[in-house]
Amino acid sequence: MSAATNSRSWSRRKFLGAAAGFWAAGCARDDGRVLQFWAMGREGEVATELLAAFERENPGLRVQVEQLPWSAAHEKLLTAYAGDATPDIAQMGNTWLPEFVALDAIVPLDERVTASAAVDLRDYDRGIVATNVLEERQYGVPWYVDTRVLFYRRDLLAKAGFDAPPRDWDEWLRMLAAIKRLVGENRYAVLLPLNEYEPLVALWLQQGEPLLRDGGRWGNFRSAGFKRAVELYLSMYERQLAPPVTNNEIANVWNEFARAYFSFYISGPWQIGEFKRRLPSGLQASWMTAPLPGPTGPGASIAGGCSLAIFRRSPRKEAAWKLVEFLSRPPVQQEFYRLTGNLPARRSAWADPLLARDPYARAFRDQLDRVRPVPPG
Repeated sequence: MSAATNSRSWSRRKFLGAAAGFWAAGCARDDGRVLQFWAMGREGEVATELLAAFERENPGLRVQVEQLPWSAAHEKLLTAYAGDATPDIAQMGNTWLPEFVALDAIVPLDERVTASAAVDLRDYDRGIVATNVLEERQYGVPWYVDTRVLFYRRDLLAKAGFDAPPRDWDEWLRMLAAIKRLVGENRYAVLLPLNEYEPLVALWLQQGEPLLRDGGRWGNFRSAGFKRAVELYLSMYERQLAPPVTNNEIANVWNEFARAYFSFYISGPWQIGEFKRRLPSGLQASWMTAPLPGPTGPGASIAGGCSLAIFRRSPRKEAAWKLVEFLSRPPVQQEFYRLTGNLPARRSAWADPLLARDPYARAFRDQLDRVRPVPPG
């Protein structure tokens, strides 16, 4: 057999193999017994551990989980929409929902929620539920939540003369100034990376004013509240309380926190596990979390997390809703927390002793009572 014949034979086999793969994928999508569920990152890794119980409850129904890396998930969802290859159900970042609603890619869930005994939106924080509502319709059910709080060195705060975290902006500034005097010229009190917008947005959300104006057409940057938030933010750099750096210039956040390069840091619940793992054992009793201070008292923060959405082109919407209901059960959310560290969306799920006894999670539970969604767009 000639080299050319060999080449043609190999190409034909490759083509037939690819065609068979596409055919199998198409059959899986058309198979009413196989539910396509796309999930991201660590959530995608552990989802299958939760779903064995769901499949036992629903004989003949199988869930096929496709794990997507966070870096590619948004593009993959858009590509799937353009190619008519969307899954039945997907994990959806709360800030992504408006885009897929505008594309008419996902279905409203109001009637299903109203009729459901398993999904009770009264058991969710209002600010989190609001991230799933567009034009007064519910397009997702929160799966897990996050927000931003303070991580701080309570040992250094005590040395600076304070026995509790800040309750308002004035007290926070006094603490930051005292810590700066304590740690000296080449260290700082707070880390506010210049390429992270979330801390400034959280300060603005605390003003109680809309972030958009003129019917949502423009940013409300002329407002008095935005001016107050920016003035506080800039003052921390002007007074050398915060280093003027991006997070790319901080080689290791945990090492720098440990050596007191900064003592306050605004971040999310994923950092609890990182601080427990990465800080030296001698410092494990020296850090804590606290809700964000506001202008005159406890302040608001950003409503974040991920929700579950059902795609309009799914031929298995009833089965997909069953999966939403299953993943919304408080015991399932408690198990999800144990597997991932992601905070439960259901308030009743926080009765889990593992969460209830975790002093670092307590600030997040408190902060979730005061979260606000960023504008859809």
